[in-house]
Amino acid sequence: MNKILTIAGSDCSGGAGIQADIKTITAHRMYAMSAITALTAQNTTGVYGVYEASADALAQQLDCIFTDIVPDAVKIGMVSSAELISVIADKLRQYHAKNVVLDTVMVSTSGHSLLRTEAVEALCTQLMPLAQIITPNIPEAEVLSEGRIETKEQMEQAGGSIAAQIGGAVLIKGGHLTESADDVLVWNGQTFWFEGARIDNPNTHGTGCTLSSAIACALAAGADIPDAVRQAKTYLTGALRDGLDLGAGSGPVNHCWNL
Repeated sequence: MNKILTIAGSDCSGGAGIQADIKTITAHRMYAMSAITALTAQNTTGVYGVYEASADALAQQLDCIFTDIVPDAVKIGMVSSAELISVIADKLRQYHAKNVVLDTVMVSTSGHSLLRTEAVEALCTQLMPLAQIITPNIPEAEVLSEGRIETKEQMEQAGGSIAAQIGGAVLIKGGHLTESADDVLVWNGQTFWFEGARIDNPNTHGTGCTLSSAIACALAAGADIPDAVRQAKTYLTGALRDGLDLGAGSGPVNHCWNL
């Protein structure tokens, strides 16, 4: 059985973060492990509190995982401080982690900032170069590329710019485009477009977490990066189309739609 580690924050409402990751990994019939970077108080209407783990606690979680059940892939989600980013980077290098997927979480679906300003540089210089693929949305890609993105051409240019900086693959998610929901992958000097029809479902809480975890699962199973993205998007599309409707705000998707 493939083993997947998720390093992220906990979502007490179950739709995003560690909980979404574990559900996604389990739905892929793989073994999920977790290292928690923060406890959050949140639900479908917003994020109301973030309680960060200590650097020592995170380091000990990662030591326990990597010295016993070695992950076949690692997904990294919300990490809100430079200190915790440094811990993760150090441990990934120490244990020669493979198939690292970094979801560059900076802003929640509800618009709450989840990454401190001083942590952005640490994310770019320490974690991004260790990832096989990063998965920013358009606002995050604008921060990383230091430019506006309003068209598909600008998405492609930004992806190339970021990929050149980090030496890995970049998947820019197009959900914020007005004309389409297409995603672009820049990998090994190649560009791949993934067309995505807009699904009439306002419940999108945790979709970024879910997509990145699904990519990690596909990589662990042996897929190359374009195929991993394709498989993950198919899984997420099914979870959205299932039409789960929970909560008063932007609710979660059905991670178990395929079981």
